Amino acid sequence: MPTAPEITSSDFGPLFAALQHCVLVHDAATKDILWANPAACAVLGFTVDELKPLKAPDMSSNARQYAREIGVSWLQRAVDKGTSTIEWCYRSKAGVDILTEAVAVRVDLARGPVVMVQFRDIAEEKATRLDLFRTEGRLHAFLRNLDEGIVVLDGDGRMLFASESAGALLHTDPDDLVGAGFAGFLAPESAVLLQEALTTTPRGTTPRNTRYRLAIPGGTDGPARWFAARCQYIDIENDLHGLLLLFHDITDTVRAEEEHHHDAQYLNYLARYNAMGDMAMAIAHEVSQPISAAHNFVAGVRSRMNGAREDLGWGLENAGKQLDRAALILSSLRQYVVRLEESKQRADLNDIMADCAYFVDVRARQNSVALRWERTDEELPVHCEKVMIGQVVMNLAFNAIEEMAGWPPEQRTVTVATRRHDTYAEFEVRDTGRGLPDLPSDQIFDGAFSTKGNGHGIGLALSHRIITRHGGDIQAEANTPRGTVFRVRLPLLR
Repeated sequence: MPTAPEITSSDFGPLFAALQHCVLVHDAATKDILWANPAACAVLGFTVDELKPLKAPDMSSNARQYAREIGVSWLQRAVDKGTSTIEWCYRSKAGVDILTEAVAVRVDLARGPVVMVQFRDIAEEKATRLDLFRTEGRLHAFLRNLDEGIVVLDGDGRMLFASESAGALLHTDPDDLVGAGFAGFLAPESAVLLQEALTTTPRGTTPRNTRYRLAIPGGTDGPARWFAARCQYIDIENDLHGLLLLFHDITDTVRAEEEHHHDAQYLNYLARYNAMGDMAMAIAHEVSQPISAAHNFVAGVRSRMNGAREDLGWGLENAGKQLDRAALILSSLRQYVVRLEESKQRADLNDIMADCAYFVDVRARQNSVALRWERTDEELPVHCEKVMIGQVVMNLAFNAIEEMAGWPPEQRTVTVATRRHDTYAEFEVRDTGRGLPDLPSDQIFDGAFSTKGNGHGIGLALSHRIITRHGGDIQAEANTPRGTVFRVRLPLLR
Protein backbone atom coordinates (compact mmCIF):
# COMPACT_ATOMS: atom_id res chain seq x y z
CA MET A 1 0.00 0.00 0.00
CA PRO A 2 1.27 3.53 -0.72
CA THR A 3 2.52 5.47 2.32
CA ALA A 4 0.48 8.55 3.30
CA PRO A 5 2.41 11.79 2.98
CA GLU A 6 3.64 13.25 6.30
CA ILE A 7 2.41 16.56 7.78
CA THR A 8 4.96 19.33 7.19
CA SER A 9 5.47 22.66 8.92
CA SER A 10 3.56 24.35 6.16
CA ASP A 11 0.46 22.45 7.23
CA PHE A 12 0.34 23.98 10.71
CA GLY A 13 -1.08 27.27 9.42
CA PRO A 14 -4.27 25.69 8.10
CA LEU A 15 -4.52 23.51 11.22
CA PHE A 16 -4.39 26.52 13.53
CA ALA A 17 -6.87 28.36 11.35
CA ALA A 18 -9.32 25.47 11.74
CA LEU A 19 -9.15 25.40 15.57
CA GLN A 20 -12.47 26.11 17.32
CA HIS A 21 -10.62 27.23 20.45
CA CYS A 22 -9.44 30.83 20.47
CA VAL A 23 -5.68 31.29 20.36
CA LEU A 24 -3.58 34.43 20.99
CA VAL A 25 0.22 34.48 20.79
CA HIS A 26 2.12 36.99 23.01
CA ASP A 27 5.75 37.91 23.00
CA ALA A 28 7.35 36.36 26.09
CA ALA A 29 9.29 39.51 26.94
CA THR A 30 6.99 42.43 26.06
CA LYS A 31 3.66 40.53 26.30
CA ASP A 32 2.58 42.21 23.05
CA ILE A 33 0.14 40.29 20.83
CA LEU A 34 1.96 38.73 17.87
CA TRP A 35 -0.83 36.66 16.29
CA ALA A 36 -4.42 35.43 16.68
CA ASN A 37 -6.24 32.57 15.02
CA PRO A 38 -9.53 33.15 13.14
CA ALA A 39 -11.64 31.81 16.06
CA ALA A 40 -10.17 34.44 18.41
CA CYS A 41 -10.69 37.20 15.87
CA ALA A 42 -14.31 36.15 15.38
CA VAL A 43 -15.07 36.12 19.11
CA LEU A 44 -13.30 39.39 19.92
CA GLY A 45 -14.39 41.20 16.72
CA PHE A 46 -10.85 42.41 15.87
CA THR A 47 -8.59 41.59 12.99
CA VAL A 48 -5.05 40.38 13.69
CA ASP A 49 -3.66 43.78 12.71
CA GLU A 50 -6.10 45.49 15.08
CA LEU A 51 -5.17 43.17 17.94
CA LYS A 52 -1.39 43.59 17.69
CA PRO A 53 -1.16 47.13 19.15
CA LEU A 54 -3.81 46.47 21.86
CA LYS A 55 -2.94 46.22 25.53
CA ALA A 56 -4.89 44.58 28.36
CA PRO A 57 -7.09 47.64 29.17
CA ASP A 58 -8.09 47.81 25.49
CA MET A 59 -9.47 44.27 25.30
CA SER A 60 -10.33 43.30 28.89
CA SER A 61 -13.14 44.05 31.32
CA ASN A 62 -12.77 47.18 33.45
CA ALA A 63 -13.21 45.18 36.64
CA ARG A 64 -10.29 45.38 39.08
CA GLN A 65 -9.47 41.68 38.86
CA TYR A 66 -8.75 42.09 35.13
CA ALA A 67 -6.24 44.96 35.46
CA ARG A 68 -3.18 45.00 33.16
CA GLU A 69 -0.67 44.17 35.91
CA ILE A 70 -2.65 41.06 36.84
CA GLY A 71 -2.72 39.93 33.20
CA VAL A 72 1.00 40.57 32.78
CA SER A 73 1.73 38.64 35.98
CA TRP A 74 -0.33 35.69 34.71
CA LEU A 75 1.57 35.61 31.39
CA GLN A 76 4.91 35.90 33.22
CA ARG A 77 4.07 32.84 35.35
CA ALA A 78 3.66 30.91 32.12
CA VAL A 79 7.05 32.18 30.94
CA ASP A 80 8.67 31.16 34.24
CA LYS A 81 6.84 27.88 34.92
CA GLY A 82 5.76 26.73 31.49
CA THR A 83 1.99 27.07 32.00
CA SER A 84 -0.56 29.15 33.95
CA THR A 85 -4.39 29.17 34.06
CA ILE A 86 -6.69 32.05 34.91
CA GLU A 87 -10.33 33.09 34.60
CA TRP A 88 -10.17 36.15 32.37
CA CYS A 89 -12.87 38.46 31.07
CA TYR A 90 -12.08 39.73 27.57
CA ARG A 91 -14.00 42.66 26.03
CA SER A 92 -14.94 42.51 22.37
CA LYS A 93 -14.65 45.35 19.90
CA ALA A 94 -18.42 45.86 20.35
CA GLY A 95 -17.91 46.31 24.10
CA VAL A 96 -19.34 42.92 25.14
CA ASP A 97 -17.64 41.24 28.10
CA ILE A 98 -16.70 37.59 27.46
CA LEU A 99 -15.89 35.49 30.53
CA THR A 100 -13.33 32.84 29.62
CA GLU A 101 -11.07 30.19 31.02
CA ALA A 102 -7.60 31.05 29.64
CA VAL A 103 -4.54 28.77 29.64
CA ALA A 104 -1.13 30.36 28.92
CA VAL A 105 1.67 28.04 27.73
CA ARG A 106 5.32 28.98 27.00
CA VAL A 107 6.45 27.83 23.54
CA ASP A 108 10.06 28.16 22.40
CA LEU A 109 10.19 29.08 18.71
CA ALA A 110 13.16 29.77 16.43
CA ARG A 111 12.56 33.50 16.90
CA GLY A 112 12.57 33.13 20.64
CA PRO A 113 10.05 32.21 23.36
CA VAL A 114 6.39 33.17 23.04
CA VAL A 115 3.30 32.65 25.21
CA MET A 116 0.39 30.93 23.50
CA VAL A 117 -2.97 31.66 25.21
CA GLN A 118 -5.92 29.36 24.56
CA PHE A 119 -9.29 30.58 25.87
CA ARG A 120 -12.93 29.53 25.68
CA ASP A 121 -16.21 31.18 26.65
CA ILE A 122 -17.41 29.82 30.00
CA ALA A 123 -20.19 32.33 30.75
CA GLU A 124 -23.02 29.82 30.23
CA GLU A 125 -21.06 27.06 31.93
CA LYS A 126 -20.38 29.25 34.96
CA ALA A 127 -24.01 30.35 35.14
CA THR A 128 -25.05 26.71 35.03
CA ARG A 129 -22.49 25.85 37.70
CA LEU A 130 -23.80 28.69 39.89
CA ASP A 131 -27.37 27.46 39.41
CA LEU A 132 -26.32 23.93 40.33
CA PHE A 133 -24.46 25.24 43.37
CA ARG A 134 -27.50 27.22 44.50
CA THR A 135 -29.78 24.25 43.90
CA GLU A 136 -27.42 21.95 45.78
CA GLY A 137 -27.28 24.41 48.66
CA ARG A 138 -31.05 24.65 48.81
CA LEU A 139 -31.41 20.86 48.67
CA HIS A 140 -28.92 20.46 51.50
CA ALA A 141 -30.83 23.04 53.54
CA PHE A 142 -34.14 21.33 52.81
CA LEU A 143 -32.79 17.85 53.58
CA ARG A 144 -31.23 19.01 56.84
CA ASN A 145 -34.54 20.44 58.01
CA LEU A 146 -36.83 17.71 56.70
CA ASP A 147 -38.90 15.75 59.21
CA GLU A 148 -38.85 12.91 56.69
CA GLY A 149 -35.88 10.57 56.37
CA ILE A 150 -34.68 9.40 52.95
CA VAL A 151 -32.77 6.18 52.29
CA VAL A 152 -32.13 4.07 49.20
CA LEU A 153 -31.82 0.31 49.78
CA ASP A 154 -30.26 -2.35 47.59
CA GLY A 155 -31.84 -5.77 47.08
CA ASP A 156 -30.46 -7.01 50.44
CA GLY A 157 -31.82 -4.02 52.37
CA ARG A 158 -28.44 -2.28 52.80
CA MET A 159 -28.47 1.50 52.63
CA LEU A 160 -26.81 2.96 49.54
CA PHE A 161 -27.76 6.51 50.49
CA ALA A 162 -29.04 8.13 53.70
CA SER A 163 -30.07 11.76 54.21
CA GLU A 164 -29.13 13.79 57.28
CA SER A 165 -32.75 13.67 58.42
CA ALA A 166 -32.63 9.85 58.22
CA GLY A 167 -29.61 9.91 60.52
CA ALA A 168 -31.47 12.16 62.95
CA LEU A 169 -34.53 9.85 63.00
CA LEU A 170 -32.35 6.76 63.53
CA HIS A 171 -30.01 8.54 65.99
CA THR A 172 -27.01 7.56 63.84
CA ASP A 173 -24.49 9.53 61.80
CA PRO A 174 -25.61 9.43 58.12
CA ASP A 175 -22.12 8.34 57.03
CA ASP A 176 -22.38 5.32 59.35
CA LEU A 177 -25.75 4.37 57.83
CA VAL A 178 -24.34 3.81 54.33
CA GLY A 179 -23.69 0.09 53.97
CA ALA A 180 -25.72 -0.81 57.08
CA GLY A 181 -28.87 -2.94 56.92
CA PHE A 182 -32.06 -0.95 57.47
CA ALA A 183 -33.75 -4.04 58.95
CA GLY A 184 -31.29 -3.89 61.85
CA PHE A 185 -33.11 -0.81 63.13
CA LEU A 186 -36.54 -2.48 63.04
CA ALA A 187 -38.46 -4.80 65.32
CA PRO A 188 -38.70 -8.42 64.01
CA GLU A 189 -42.24 -8.13 62.64
CA SER A 190 -41.33 -4.86 60.85
CA ALA A 191 -38.17 -6.44 59.41
CA VAL A 192 -40.44 -9.05 57.77
CA LEU A 193 -42.55 -6.24 56.24
CA LEU A 194 -39.39 -4.59 54.89
CA GLN A 195 -38.29 -7.84 53.24
CA GLU A 196 -41.72 -8.12 51.59
CA ALA A 197 -41.36 -4.55 50.28
CA LEU A 198 -37.93 -5.37 48.83
CA THR A 199 -39.29 -8.36 46.92
CA THR A 200 -42.68 -6.96 45.89
CA THR A 201 -41.78 -3.41 44.81
CA PRO A 202 -40.05 -3.93 41.45
CA ARG A 203 -39.40 -1.35 38.79
CA GLY A 204 -42.54 0.35 37.50
CA THR A 205 -44.85 -0.52 40.41
CA THR A 206 -46.87 2.15 42.19
CA PRO A 207 -45.58 3.44 45.54
CA ARG A 208 -46.82 1.58 48.62
CA ASN A 209 -47.29 2.75 52.21
CA THR A 210 -46.53 0.81 55.37
CA ARG A 211 -45.56 1.19 59.02
CA TYR A 212 -42.41 0.09 60.79
CA ARG A 213 -41.73 -0.27 64.50
CA LEU A 214 -38.21 0.44 65.68
CA ALA A 215 -36.30 -2.22 67.57
CA ILE A 216 -34.88 0.33 70.03
CA PRO A 217 -37.35 2.46 72.07
CA GLY A 218 -37.14 6.23 72.28
CA GLY A 219 -35.09 5.90 75.46
CA THR A 220 -33.81 3.30 77.91
CA ASP A 221 -37.30 2.68 79.26
CA GLY A 222 -39.21 4.71 76.70
CA PRO A 223 -42.12 3.53 74.60
CA ALA A 224 -41.71 2.01 71.16
CA ARG A 225 -41.22 4.36 68.21
CA TRP A 226 -43.05 4.03 64.88
CA PHE A 227 -42.35 5.19 61.33
CA ALA A 228 -44.73 5.62 58.42
CA ALA A 229 -42.89 4.77 55.21
CA ARG A 230 -43.51 5.12 51.48
CA CYS A 231 -41.63 2.70 49.22
CA GLN A 232 -40.90 3.11 45.54
CA TYR A 233 -38.34 1.66 43.15
CA ILE A 234 -35.99 4.24 41.57
CA ASP A 235 -33.35 3.97 38.86
CA ILE A 236 -31.16 7.02 38.32
CA GLU A 237 -28.86 6.37 35.36
CA ASN A 238 -25.22 5.89 36.35
CA ASP A 239 -26.05 6.73 39.96
CA LEU A 240 -28.61 4.99 42.19
CA HIS A 241 -31.10 2.20 41.71
CA GLY A 242 -33.00 0.39 44.43
CA LEU A 243 -35.85 0.86 46.89
CA LEU A 244 -36.42 4.51 47.80
CA LEU A 245 -37.79 4.70 51.34
CA LEU A 246 -39.30 7.95 52.64
CA PHE A 247 -40.19 7.68 56.32
CA HIS A 248 -41.25 9.94 59.19
CA ASP A 249 -41.97 9.49 62.89
CA ILE A 250 -45.62 8.76 63.71
CA THR A 251 -45.11 7.64 67.31
CA ASP A 252 -47.53 10.27 68.65
CA THR A 253 -50.15 9.22 66.09
CA VAL A 254 -49.83 5.54 67.01
CA ARG A 255 -50.10 6.36 70.72
CA ALA A 256 -53.21 8.43 70.04
CA GLU A 257 -54.71 5.52 68.08
CA GLU A 258 -53.90 3.12 70.91
CA GLU A 259 -55.47 5.47 73.44
CA HIS A 260 -58.54 5.80 71.21
CA HIS A 261 -58.76 2.00 70.95
CA HIS A 262 -58.42 1.73 74.72
CA ASP A 263 -61.12 4.37 75.22
CA ALA A 264 -63.41 2.49 72.83
CA GLN A 265 -62.84 -0.70 74.81
CA TYR A 266 -63.55 1.16 78.02
CA LEU A 267 -66.79 2.55 76.60
CA ASN A 268 -67.78 -0.98 75.61
CA TYR A 269 -67.15 -2.15 79.15
CA LEU A 270 -69.17 0.76 80.51
CA ALA A 271 -72.01 -0.17 78.19
CA ARG A 272 -71.84 -3.75 79.46
CA TYR A 273 -71.72 -2.44 83.01
CA ASN A 274 -74.86 -0.35 82.45
CA ALA A 275 -76.58 -3.35 80.89
CA MET A 276 -75.57 -5.39 83.93
CA GLY A 277 -77.05 -2.69 86.12
CA ASP A 278 -80.38 -2.94 84.33
CA MET A 279 -80.31 -6.72 84.66
CA ALA A 280 -79.37 -6.44 88.33
CA MET A 281 -82.38 -4.19 88.92
CA ALA A 282 -84.68 -6.73 87.28
CA ILE A 283 -83.12 -9.66 89.14
CA ALA A 284 -83.27 -7.82 92.48
CA HIS A 285 -86.95 -7.09 91.92
CA GLU A 286 -87.80 -10.66 90.94
CA VAL A 287 -85.67 -12.43 93.59
CA SER A 288 -86.84 -10.26 96.47
CA GLN A 289 -90.32 -11.78 96.31
CA PRO A 290 -89.27 -15.49 96.60
CA ILE A 291 -86.82 -14.54 99.36
CA SER A 292 -89.64 -12.90 101.32
CA ALA A 293 -91.82 -15.95 100.71
CA ALA A 294 -89.04 -18.30 101.86
CA HIS A 295 -88.56 -16.20 104.97
CA ASN A 296 -92.27 -16.51 105.76
CA PHE A 297 -92.18 -20.29 105.26
CA VAL A 298 -89.19 -20.60 107.62
CA ALA A 299 -91.01 -18.52 110.25
CA GLY A 300 -94.13 -20.67 109.82
CA VAL A 301 -92.19 -23.92 110.30
CA ARG A 302 -90.52 -22.60 113.45
CA SER A 303 -93.86 -21.55 114.94
CA ARG A 304 -95.30 -25.05 114.39
CA MET A 305 -92.35 -26.87 115.94
CA ASN A 306 -92.97 -25.51 119.46
CA GLY A 307 -89.36 -26.24 120.38
CA ALA A 308 -89.63 -29.96 119.53
CA ARG A 309 -86.32 -30.20 117.70
CA GLU A 310 -83.55 -27.81 118.81
CA ASP A 311 -81.22 -28.88 115.97
CA LEU A 312 -83.85 -28.08 113.36
CA GLY A 313 -84.56 -24.80 115.13
CA TRP A 314 -80.88 -23.87 114.94
CA GLY A 315 -80.80 -24.62 111.24
CA LEU A 316 -83.98 -22.68 110.55
CA GLU A 317 -82.68 -19.73 112.56
CA ASN A 318 -79.45 -19.57 110.51
CA ALA A 319 -81.38 -20.06 107.28
CA GLY A 320 -83.47 -17.05 108.24
CA LYS A 321 -80.31 -15.03 108.88
CA GLN A 322 -78.98 -15.87 105.42
CA LEU A 323 -82.31 -14.90 103.86
CA ASP A 324 -82.14 -11.60 105.74
CA ARG A 325 -78.62 -11.07 104.45
CA ALA A 326 -79.65 -11.88 100.87
CA ALA A 327 -82.52 -9.40 101.13
CA LEU A 328 -80.11 -6.75 102.47
CA ILE A 329 -77.67 -7.38 99.60
CA LEU A 330 -80.45 -7.06 97.02
CA SER A 331 -81.70 -3.86 98.64
CA SER A 332 -78.20 -2.35 98.65
CA LEU A 333 -77.64 -3.47 95.03
CA ARG A 334 -80.83 -1.77 93.88
CA GLN A 335 -79.88 1.44 95.66
CA TYR A 336 -76.35 1.35 94.25
CA VAL A 337 -77.37 0.69 90.64
CA VAL A 338 -79.89 3.53 90.55
CA ARG A 339 -77.23 5.78 92.13
CA LEU A 340 -79.22 6.68 95.23
CA GLU A 341 -77.47 7.91 98.37
CA GLU A 342 -76.30 4.88 100.33
CA SER A 343 -77.51 4.33 103.83
CA LYS A 344 -74.19 4.95 105.54
CA GLN A 345 -73.65 4.24 109.21
CA ARG A 346 -70.88 3.94 111.72
CA ALA A 347 -69.20 0.54 111.59
CA ASP A 348 -65.99 -1.13 112.69
CA LEU A 349 -63.98 -2.38 109.73
CA ASN A 350 -63.02 -5.44 111.81
CA ASP A 351 -66.72 -6.29 112.23
CA ILE A 352 -67.27 -6.04 108.48
CA MET A 353 -64.35 -8.43 107.94
CA ALA A 354 -65.90 -10.83 110.48
CA ASP A 355 -69.24 -10.74 108.63
CA CYS A 356 -67.42 -11.70 105.42
CA ALA A 357 -65.24 -14.38 107.01
CA TYR A 358 -67.78 -17.20 106.66
CA PHE A 359 -68.21 -16.75 102.90
CA VAL A 360 -64.47 -16.29 102.30
CA ASP A 361 -63.67 -19.40 104.38
CA VAL A 362 -66.16 -21.47 102.36
CA ARG A 363 -64.57 -20.36 99.06
CA ALA A 364 -61.07 -21.04 100.42
CA ARG A 365 -61.99 -24.58 101.54
CA GLN A 366 -63.54 -25.32 98.14
CA ASN A 367 -60.19 -24.47 96.48
CA SER A 368 -57.96 -25.99 99.21
CA VAL A 369 -56.42 -22.57 99.90
CA ALA A 370 -55.00 -21.75 103.33
CA LEU A 371 -56.55 -18.53 104.65
CA ARG A 372 -54.78 -16.33 107.20
CA TRP A 373 -56.66 -13.57 109.01
CA GLU A 374 -54.50 -10.86 110.55
CA ARG A 375 -57.01 -8.53 112.21
CA THR A 376 -55.74 -5.73 114.41
CA ASP A 377 -57.00 -5.44 117.98
CA GLU A 378 -57.52 -1.70 117.51
CA GLU A 379 -60.97 -0.37 116.76
CA LEU A 380 -61.31 0.84 113.16
CA PRO A 381 -64.45 3.03 113.09
CA VAL A 382 -65.54 4.13 109.60
CA HIS A 383 -68.63 5.74 108.13
CA CYS A 384 -69.79 3.42 105.33
CA GLU A 385 -72.48 1.29 103.76
CA LYS A 386 -71.56 -2.04 105.35
CA VAL A 387 -72.86 -4.36 102.64
CA MET A 388 -71.02 -2.51 99.85
CA ILE A 389 -67.70 -2.54 101.72
CA GLY A 390 -68.28 -6.20 102.51
CA GLN A 391 -68.73 -6.89 98.81
CA VAL A 392 -65.34 -5.25 98.11
CA VAL A 393 -63.70 -7.42 100.79
CA MET A 394 -65.19 -10.60 99.33
CA ASN A 395 -64.43 -9.62 95.71
CA LEU A 396 -60.73 -9.06 96.47
CA ALA A 397 -60.51 -12.19 98.61
CA PHE A 398 -62.30 -14.35 96.02
CA ASN A 399 -59.96 -13.07 93.29
CA ALA A 400 -56.90 -13.98 95.40
CA ILE A 401 -58.30 -17.45 96.18
CA GLU A 402 -59.02 -18.15 92.51
CA GLU A 403 -55.50 -17.01 91.61
CA MET A 404 -53.90 -19.37 94.17
CA ALA A 405 -56.13 -22.34 93.23
CA GLY A 406 -53.87 -23.12 90.27
CA TRP A 407 -50.67 -23.37 92.34
CA PRO A 408 -49.29 -26.45 94.16
CA PRO A 409 -51.27 -27.15 97.38
CA GLU A 410 -48.36 -26.31 99.69
CA GLN A 411 -48.09 -22.82 98.14
CA ARG A 412 -51.79 -21.92 98.28
CA THR A 413 -51.98 -19.15 100.86
CA VAL A 414 -54.03 -15.95 100.98
CA THR A 415 -53.70 -13.37 103.76
CA VAL A 416 -56.39 -10.86 104.75
CA ALA A 417 -55.23 -8.20 107.22
CA THR A 418 -56.54 -5.01 108.88
CA ARG A 419 -54.62 -2.19 110.52
CA ARG A 420 -54.75 1.50 111.44
CA HIS A 421 -52.59 3.72 109.23
CA ASP A 422 -52.47 7.40 110.21
CA THR A 423 -56.03 8.70 109.74
CA TYR A 424 -57.17 5.67 107.74
CA ALA A 425 -58.59 2.25 108.45
CA GLU A 426 -56.81 -0.12 106.14
CA PHE A 427 -57.31 -3.67 104.95
CA GLU A 428 -55.32 -5.62 102.41
CA VAL A 429 -55.49 -8.95 100.60
CA ARG A 430 -52.18 -10.63 99.75
CA ASP A 431 -51.46 -13.60 97.50
CA THR A 432 -48.27 -15.20 96.18
CA GLY A 433 -49.46 -15.84 92.63
CA ARG A 434 -48.33 -14.58 89.23
CA GLY A 435 -48.42 -10.93 90.20
CA LEU A 436 -49.54 -7.96 88.18
CA PRO A 437 -48.82 -7.49 84.46
CA ASP A 438 -46.80 -4.51 83.28
CA LEU A 439 -49.73 -2.08 83.21
CA PRO A 440 -50.15 1.47 84.54
CA SER A 441 -51.86 1.29 87.93
CA ASP A 442 -54.84 3.36 86.76
CA GLN A 443 -55.71 0.77 84.08
CA ILE A 444 -56.11 -2.07 86.60
CA PHE A 445 -59.36 -0.57 87.90
CA ASP A 446 -60.75 0.79 84.62
CA GLY A 447 -63.00 -2.20 83.91
CA ALA A 448 -60.81 -3.75 81.21
CA PHE A 449 -58.29 -5.64 83.34
CA SER A 450 -58.68 -9.26 84.39
CA THR A 451 -56.28 -12.20 84.83
CA LYS A 452 -59.09 -14.76 84.68
CA GLY A 453 -59.67 -16.66 81.47
CA ASN A 454 -63.39 -15.85 81.65
CA GLY A 455 -63.06 -12.61 83.58
CA HIS A 456 -64.25 -9.19 82.51
CA GLY A 457 -62.64 -6.93 85.13
CA ILE A 458 -65.95 -5.39 86.22
CA GLY A 459 -65.45 -6.55 89.83
CA LEU A 460 -62.31 -4.42 90.25
CA ALA A 461 -63.95 -1.45 88.54
CA LEU A 462 -66.97 -1.67 90.89
CA SER A 463 -64.71 -2.09 93.90
CA HIS A 464 -62.79 1.02 92.89
CA ARG A 465 -65.98 3.00 92.45
CA ILE A 466 -67.42 1.89 95.80
CA ILE A 467 -64.24 2.77 97.71
CA THR A 468 -63.73 6.15 96.03
CA ARG A 469 -67.38 7.08 96.71
CA HIS A 470 -66.64 6.41 100.37
CA GLY A 471 -63.74 8.89 100.26
CA GLY A 472 -61.08 6.17 100.28
CA ASP A 473 -58.64 4.70 97.81
CA ILE A 474 -57.67 1.26 96.54
CA GLN A 475 -54.21 0.33 95.27
CA ALA A 476 -52.55 -2.71 93.69
CA GLU A 477 -48.84 -3.43 93.95
CA ALA A 478 -46.38 -6.31 93.76
CA ASN A 479 -46.01 -8.61 96.75
CA THR A 480 -42.64 -9.91 97.98
CA PRO A 481 -41.20 -12.27 96.79
CA ARG A 482 -44.05 -12.66 94.30
CA GLY A 483 -47.76 -12.13 93.97
CA THR A 484 -50.05 -9.15 94.46
CA VAL A 485 -51.22 -6.92 97.30
CA PHE A 486 -54.57 -5.11 97.03
CA ARG A 487 -54.76 -2.41 99.70
CA VAL A 488 -57.90 -0.45 100.60
CA ARG A 489 -58.05 2.65 102.83
CA LEU A 490 -61.11 4.30 104.32
CA PRO A 491 -61.11 7.51 106.39
CA LEU A 492 -61.32 6.83 110.13
CA LEU A 493 -64.14 8.43 112.10
CA ARG A 494 -62.93 10.92 114.69
